[in-house]
Amino acid sequence: MSAPGPAEPVVPQGDPGSPAKPDLLRITPGGVGQRMPLVDGIEKVTGRARYTADLPFGPVLVGRILRSPVAHGRIRGIDLAPARALPGVRAVITGEDFAAPYGVIPIAQNEWPLARDKLRYKGEPVAAVAAVDEATAEAALRAIVLDIEPLPDYFSADAARAEGAVRLHEKKAGNIERQVEQEFGDVEAGFAAADLVLERSTSYAEIAHGQIELNAAVASYEPERERLCIHSVTQVPYYLHLTLAQVLGMDASRIRVVKPFVGGGFGHRVEPLNFEMVTAALARAAGGTVRMQLTREEGFLTHRGRPATEIRLKIGLARSGEITAVDAEVVQRGGAYGGYGLVTILYAGALIHALYRVGAVRYRGWRVYTNLPPCGAMRGHGAVDVRHAFESLLDEMAQRLGLDPFAVRRANLIGTPYRTLNDLQVNSYGLPACLDWVEQASGWKQRRGRLPRGHGLGLACSHYVSGSAKPVHWSGEPHAVVNLKLDFDGGITVLTGAADIGQGSSTLLTQVVAEVLTLAPARIRVIATDSALTPKDNGSYSSRVSFMVGNAALRAAEEMKRVLVAAAARRLEAEPADVEWEGEHCRIAGTDRGLDFAAVVEAALAESGTLTVKGSWSTPPETQGGTFRGAAVGSSAGFSYAAQVVEVSVDEETGEVRVEQVWVAHDCGRAINPLAVEGQVQGAVWMGMGQALSEETQYHDGLPLRPNFVDYRIPTVANAPPIAVHLVESLDPLGPFGAKEASEGALHGFPPALANAVCDAVGIRMNELPITPDRLLEAVTQRRREERLQARRAAAAQEAP
Repeated sequence: MSAPGPAEPVVPQGDPGSPAKPDLLRITPGGVGQRMPLVDGIEKVTGRARYTADLPFGPVLVGRILRSPVAHGRIRGIDLAPARALPGVRAVITGEDFAAPYGVIPIAQNEWPLARDKLRYKGEPVAAVAAVDEATAEAALRAIVLDIEPLPDYFSADAARAEGAVRLHEKKAGNIERQVEQEFGDVEAGFAAADLVLERSTSYAEIAHGQIELNAAVASYEPERERLCIHSVTQVPYYLHLTLAQVLGMDASRIRVVKPFVGGGFGHRVEPLNFEMVTAALARAAGGTVRMQLTREEGFLTHRGRPATEIRLKIGLARSGEITAVDAEVVQRGGAYGGYGLVTILYAGALIHALYRVGAVRYRGWRVYTNLPPCGAMRGHGAVDVRHAFESLLDEMAQRLGLDPFAVRRANLIGTPYRTLNDLQVNSYGLPACLDWVEQASGWKQRRGRLPRGHGLGLACSHYVSGSAKPVHWSGEPHAVVNLKLDFDGGITVLTGAADIGQGSSTLLTQVVAEVLTLAPARIRVIATDSALTPKDNGSYSSRVSFMVGNAALRAAEEMKRVLVAAAARRLEAEPADVEWEGEHCRIAGTDRGLDFAAVVEAALAESGTLTVKGSWSTPPETQGGTFRGAAVGSSAGFSYAAQVVEVSVDEETGEVRVEQVWVAHDCGRAINPLAVEGQVQGAVWMGMGQALSEETQYHDGLPLRPNFVDYRIPTVANAPPIAVHLVESLDPLGPFGAKEASEGALHGFPPALANAVCDAVGIRMNELPITPDRLLEAVTQRRREERLQARRAAAAQEAP
């Protein structure tokens, strides 16, 4: 095959060979709890890391995609002959060149890599070419002639749901992808028992992921062997593998998927994307290697971000602060195709639970098809907007009842183990300690209500899953598998399908194995995400890797240790139970007889040669949710918890909000690498800040208005507040060494904490995100108008006889 080997192949931490002296192998400590730099950090900061677009394949064909000029239309014809006639064009394909549609959820597969029959959003791929250079590829795109019958287009959920609206998908009446109705407990009785019931409606803009690396794929096809190899930016190599086999009509054994270094994902790449399949189909049609690199604008058209959402939320609160009932309605504008949509709308309701005790919950959700780029999963999938609505309303109600925001949260804390109303299992719960720390660190009791006008403090809590307890593709296989290999050189090779996309999963696996075997990380290397070499893994999404793959690595390391201890016992003519294992050395208890690691390796290899052991892990049945429809979504083997206080200053003359300081405490179960965990928590806060203050994907006539990083306002270093992170270790009984999720939970808490701080600063509660200067200034101006009107009325009343 013409493709090179693994592109993010080996991440060695020094020379793993057995001839190295033990003292050299102990230079860098790296077991559980150590602040260890990421194992691939040197490659990234020196520029040696090769991302998909950097891979040296030699001469390759250039792939390009022709995109729909209309938001909704019927394809009457596509004339490819002029494009195929151009010199240098090697392949031209359409939707007819694919065997099946696709979609990450098996029951919601309604998207073709290239559109067939209908076009459902501007920018949807409709044809593709492979040519000898960029100029020829672009000329070929211009030569393709489309014949399209326009259809009515719908850019809002209300318009798509309106009576008489044309169906985007024939089987989806009312353009509803998924409708959810759930009720747990007696909601009406809960409201009747409340001392205060409030209802509010809030609106949320659509958000893009903002990953730095452009989308890219390189596919090589060998016609003689009918084999395909693809390198891509994916977060889910296994799901991509399955999808390629499906849409190309190929046997999966003839496909190889490799994930090189990835420059961020945040959910954009947690489902197979159309350009990956198009690149593979072009390679097959051309009988060679095709490189596809999308522009930034094309990334915004591929999208899969957080959907624009409307929420109506009603909460009942007792005078003690206890939550007696919740009633929520959520409408998500999902875009043109299914993707993760049905999961997203279910998460929005499922994660109302498991943060606090709630007396009763009613949830209704609608995921709506519209003629816009498809939305999907984004960091904090499904629950960020609802958490903002919930925490903001809770804060308003606390004020009405004269309760401190901390007191209201503490009135609803849960004990463990705990089973929620919707059958989620909570085994560890560090939220009380999180609240204690941010309250003290922020000086809440001393400072809140005493800051100058325009300055305020806000509190919010949040939580998230440590991976879904049931995978997207339920096959009965383990949730995670890790292989460890030991050979003559004395190095331990970790073979994993888990995708390190910058979150540090390869480092975590290194530390888990180092801890169990009591070895320095210098002896350990990681080879990840090459389907020809590594065991299958479901991918990097829903914060599953630390919990699930970490557990698999722990079990594999325990098995390797068992084998090594047994070999040492044989060589020393003792029982394994008598061997004291110290990593680089072992000895028989109570004696001076022992072996160094090299001798143990020699003894272990003597009988069978190279050692390969396996560790696997699956979620226990009791963590997999209930039996009602949709119960699997939200179920998890472990939940993280977080509390944060945000301090802001607000300029009432401009509407500008400045974040002055953030204090965040995150219950990660156990910090396997505190340095990496702190970075992940800070990153989560940062993304929450973008959604809260500036990020917004707006459209004009179906096209994104700001599909670039100049105009799409991601916070920069100029906006950077100090972020104080405190890690709470609740030691989850199921997590590896007690560890659980660390990179998403804190995101949920920032937008409501900021909104609550703005209200504390200027007395205005915003009902729309992001809180941009123009929106806040309009609210300030409207309040001033109302104040002037009230003053005039009061003056007139005093003057009246």
